[in-house]
Amino acid sequence: MIAEMGAVANQVRADDGTTIVYTVFAGEGPTVVILHGLAGSSREFIPTAHALGGRRVILIDQRGHGRSTTRPADTSRGAFVTDVVRVIMAETSEPVDVVGQSMGAHTAMLVAAIRPDLVRRLVMLERNQGGGTAEEHTALRDYFRSWTVPFASRAAAAAALGDGPLERAWVDDLEKRTDGLHPRFDADVMQATIEAVEEPRWAEWEAVEVPVLVIYADGGMFSESEKSEFVRRGRNVEREDLSNASHDAHLDAFDQWIDALRRFIAAR
Repeated sequence: MIAEMGAVANQVRADDGTTIVYTVFAGEGPTVVILHGLAGSSREFIPTAHALGGRRVILIDQRGHGRSTTRPADTSRGAFVTDVVRVIMAETSEPVDVVGQSMGAHTAMLVAAIRPDLVRRLVMLERNQGGGTAEEHTALRDYFRSWTVPFASRAAAAAALGDGPLERAWVDDLEKRTDGLHPRFDADVMQATIEAVEEPRWAEWEAVEVPVLVIYADGGMFSESEKSEFVRRGRNVEREDLSNASHDAHLDAFDQWIDALRRFIAAR
């Protein structure tokens, strides 16, 4: 299946029957594997893949997201990690640069901790250890449930959801079905997924030995004390801060994001 010019879509199947869809952009190694955040999809990172022209890039729709199985049987962190490992091993025999945003950064960190043989460098955009409350997780689920699905058109979806960078990404990614446009994720699955992400995993973070770049946005989710502690407790960590940026800095601070990413993964 051809995803778009210069890119090929492929898939792997997990032990629980979940289908994981990913897109490969041709280029030179080391391969860059990019993981999106909660309720997002690989589509958000197509501009990033193009901006890394010359490098081979793999964009993965993590389970429960995008074109992958919407309601997987397993939403554990281990399942997400195993999916990424399966894709890497299917596509290359060399260590890769793993890049993730938010939930995707958490998945990427666990891959680097559990399978360091597969990872050359790690980039984490807007991720810390867990700490969200049950009330926050329920509120997130209820927000997604409140969407008036199906939307009659993308214009109707934009009017309902808003016109911010993240909202535009959601609208662009809506799936067309016979009765209208639907999100490519399930609200209950998002709640279960974020509950697992928010469980502290300090042991795994402190075990990561590969070079790491942690990128934070000045308008992101974390306090300065949270950022400082996370970086301090890593082994081999650089930090970069983006200005006038949100938690979704890959969308609203793209040039800064790409500059930081390029510099770090260019190292040999």
